[in-house]
Amino acid sequence: MSNFKTKELSKIGYTDDVARSLAITTLAKYYKHSSKAECLALLTNLKNNPEAYVNDEQLGRLAAAFITTEKETGVRSFDLLQHTGPLKLYGSKQIEASAKRQMELAMSLPVTLQGALMPDAHTGYGLPIGGVLATQQAVVPYAVGVDIGCRMALSIIDEGERYLETHTWHMKKALGDHTHFGMEGGLDRPQEHEVLDHPDFRATTLLRKLQPKAVRQLGTSGGGNHFVEFGLVELREDNVFGLPARKYTGLLTHSGSRGLGANIAQHYTAIAMDTCKLPRNAQQLAWLDMNSEAGREYWLSMNLAGAYAQACHDRIHLNLLRALGLQSIAKIENHHNFAWLDTLPDGREVVLHRKGATPAHKGETGIIPGSMTTPAYIVCGKGEPGSLYSASHGAGRAMSRKRARESMTVSGLKKMLAAAGVSLLGGSVEEFPGAYKDIEKVIAAQQDLVDVQGKFWPKVVRMYKE
Repeated sequence: MSNFKTKELSKIGYTDDVARSLAITTLAKYYKHSSKAECLALLTNLKNNPEAYVNDEQLGRLAAAFITTEKETGVRSFDLLQHTGPLKLYGSKQIEASAKRQMELAMSLPVTLQGALMPDAHTGYGLPIGGVLATQQAVVPYAVGVDIGCRMALSIIDEGERYLETHTWHMKKALGDHTHFGMEGGLDRPQEHEVLDHPDFRATTLLRKLQPKAVRQLGTSGGGNHFVEFGLVELREDNVFGLPARKYTGLLTHSGSRGLGANIAQHYTAIAMDTCKLPRNAQQLAWLDMNSEAGREYWLSMNLAGAYAQACHDRIHLNLLRALGLQSIAKIENHHNFAWLDTLPDGREVVLHRKGATPAHKGETGIIPGSMTTPAYIVCGKGEPGSLYSASHGAGRAMSRKRARESMTVSGLKKMLAAAGVSLLGGSVEEFPGAYKDIEKVIAAQQDLVDVQGKFWPKVVRMYKE
């Protein structure tokens, strides 16, 4: 066993003199025939989960040193690792350098096992948008995102292209009457859904407090790039839905868990940052131990927010289809801001975070939207391990919102939409098509990740208007 230097021990979280001394003594006595890499892995695992070693005859004293410190303060300090797990980038040339640096920083967390960056990636808070992160017994609130459970939902309707051409006014009226966007307010009529009676709303003080807001906001959408739109669906031959390969009318929605998810994210991110101390440049990536009280509460709350986000889409689709007398013959939907328990190909169980990424296990269907004037892609996952069974969640921003406002005028946007045959209710120049990457290039960069089943072309779009 090679001798460890103080600096090497500090990098894996052995910042206390007593812990370093115990580590060196223990390794010299019991692990002198182990390689340095084996010792490093052992010390890292012990630091991250000391309870598992507290009864070990050889390592118990070292583990107890960490447990005592944690019980006294409730706070643990961690250093970043120099040697990280595998990271796979897709469409690397289309990804800005700052997003790559953010992802590399996330890979240096001592709980990280593997990562991937999707071709639509761009800089975000904590983990970049388009980042996928597999961790060991830890959930990172900012690797899920503020809009927990942000998702896509597409209803394929038993009407053809002719319906879109002849019922534009009716679709606009339905969108005006039965959708609501923005932070405040809600729909005129109370909305019902079984999720509002979910027992988890009584599980914590925070969730009990947030339930009235969830009731008010059910069936509504947020701001930014959230949308509700009618459009044209084109399915390929032999699609996984078993539908004839023809043109259909479709209803596509994009939104998340509203104020419920945002408040959950803010509350537990603050706890994570207070109890998991990292170097300043990585503090937004603070995590919650899945075995801790806060970690269990966050996991329960996150899953409730995901169910609520799905319920919002359910109500939007139900209200609009009912108002227009339409029938859905198939529905495709997926989260793209969430965390799941999953298993790596080598059998390790992980917490798999997707912040702006579409689940793409083999046979799993999803939707990757483009912009107001470009198609959304209907896809089926190929289960690629390198991408952590994931694909992009959209085209991805090419411009910041500030730069988009400076680059486009309202009249210019109207001309662009008219040329594409798209009607827009509300909306903002921040969301003009040129603010996004080329969806064709983004899809081309992930041919190994998904199989394209069809496309959705927007025709009547409603978004938030500031």
